[in-house]
Parts: sequence; structure tokens; C-alpha cells
Amino acid sequence: MRRSVGFLVVLILSSGLLMRTKVQAQGNDERKVINRIAPVYPELAKRMHTSGVVKLEVVIRADGNVKSTKALGGNPVLILSAIDAVRKWKFEAASEETTEVVQIAFEPH
Repeated sequence: MRRSVGFLVVLILSSGLLMRTKVQAQGNDERKVINRIAPVYPELAKRMHTSGVVKLEVVIRADGNVKSTKALGGNPVLILSAIDAVRKWKFEAASEETTEVVQIAFEPH
């Protein structure tokens, strides 16, 4: 058991990625993310030691599911991974559809 925990820690630390996510409201009260899926750090980005922030516009249905995403900026190598992850996110329910801006920072160690 101790060996597998150690292995897991090494695996996480050696993945070469620290990701931060930030949801910024755009004209609305910020909707809380209740289920956040971490983006996969693309292999090409790892090899290139690429880092940066991807900024996405996210339309969220009233039930909290993501309706659509649109890239507003970021490194093209990282954008698809960020979009794939955010499409799986679940936000808190609201009375109507809202649009939020999400920023995901990719930083290799």
C-alpha cells in the first residue's frame, strides 16, 4: 500500500503539469464549478515545454451543463485540451443560461 501511494505521488509530480483554472464572470454572477475535469497536458506541449493560459468563453445551460465553448485566446497546442476538459464540467444550476469566461493555465515544471 505504501509503495503504491509513493508511486502515485511520483507519477503526479513527474507529469510535468500544474494546472490552475479560474472562472471569471462576464456580466453575471459567477457560477460555481461543481465538477471540474482537469485538462490533459498534450504530449506535443510537453516535448516543447509549452506553457500558457487558454481563455475560453463558455455558455452554460440553466441546468449547469456546458452548452458550448469558444476559444478567446491561448496557445493553439493547448486550446483543444482545454476545450475538451471544460465541455465535461458541471456548473451549479441557475435560473437561466449564462456565459462565463474560463482561464486555464498550463505550466510545466
